[in-house]
Amino acid sequence: MAAQLKTALTILRRKQIEARTGLSRSSIYARLKHNPKRPGDFDPTFPKPISIGAKAVGWIEAEIDAWLNAQIAKSRKG
Repeated sequence: MAAQLKTALTILRRKQIEARTGLSRSSIYARLKHNPKRPGDFDPTFPKPISIGAKAVGWIEAEIDAWLNAQIAKSRKG
């Protein structure tokens, strides 16, 4: 049973992503889709949302944490 708790996934909603990353709603979605008018906004490493309902999406917490750790490592390397 302890192994099941370790592998439990947590889904985060957009407001939680905004709070964790410091990104606005528009910045989050800009990172997900390539826009020729603003090519610097697209980030192919940003985690993709998953559908959790007809009009609801969420992000897997572990993927967001990994992305944040990669951003920290990238900023400290340079």
